[in-house]
Amino acid sequence: MRIATWNVNSIRTRFGRVVDWLVREDIDVLAMQEIKCRPEQFPIAAFEQAGYSVEIHGLNQWNGVAIASRHEMTDVAREFDGMPGFGKPVKGQEAVQGFGPNELPHEARALGVTVGDLRLWSLYVPNGRSLDDPHFAYKLAWLEALREDTRAWLDEDPQLPLALMGDWNIAPLETDMADPSFRPGASTHVSPEERSMFASFETLLTDVVRPIVPEGYTFWDYQAGKFPKNQGMRIDFIMGSPAFADAVTGASIERDERKGDAPSDHVPVVCDIDVDLLGGTFDDDDDRPMVF
Repeated sequence: MRIATWNVNSIRTRFGRVVDWLVREDIDVLAMQEIKCRPEQFPIAAFEQAGYSVEIHGLNQWNGVAIASRHEMTDVAREFDGMPGFGKPVKGQEAVQGFGPNELPHEARALGVTVGDLRLWSLYVPNGRSLDDPHFAYKLAWLEALREDTRAWLDEDPQLPLALMGDWNIAPLETDMADPSFRPGASTHVSPEERSMFASFETLLTDVVRPIVPEGYTFWDYQAGKFPKNQGMRIDFIMGSPAFADAVTGASIERDERKGDAPSDHVPVVCDIDVDLLGGTFDDDDDRPMVF
């Protein structure tokens, strides 16, 4: 089974490219970030024609997450317990999201589903903007709430095959950052606070890709020729619980997807898992339509 994450940076702009890649690379489940649309705007027909169902969480032209799967998705969650809000309420949004007049709105940054025995989350971690911006404190609070939920999930079921996938907006290691515009002590993504927060997740989860692909970036800014100069950063991760990590048999960072016409500034990150090692069952009947 092939599972991937990809910050697509506007699904309406890139749905043809994303679907073509899904089919070509035989991906079973894709977690997407920055879809930048509401559910009714998502180009779902293209995914369905290729044999994928899609769960979507998008509120406007910013942020937004989705998961496309060849397998049935259940137990859909569009936020996690304790997830903080940010910004000012948008008129009418209180009714949509169910928050009170004194609460900050929850952004569309988290989407969880169950596929077979797997619990999978697509996550778009807040950027932080700058070290003195309120968005930076929000980023740390958002991650802290997610970490405590993760701890609770695994305390309840230590054998849960769980994966937190997406754009973490943190470069955990010095070797993960080659963009000269990001400087320790002056920039987000590389601050001690963010790296310490990421390390706290590693007491619970494992980066399942790094042992197989120790080097490589997942994001290159569009500006200043940073892709041909390879001035990228590694900020997209698949973080797996022990049960999930034990089933991983392969992984890749799909660097070539940053090439060609109208690419996203991120590339897909993929892991292969042996579902037999999970001890569960999946429907292997392949009744997907032929795609030409």
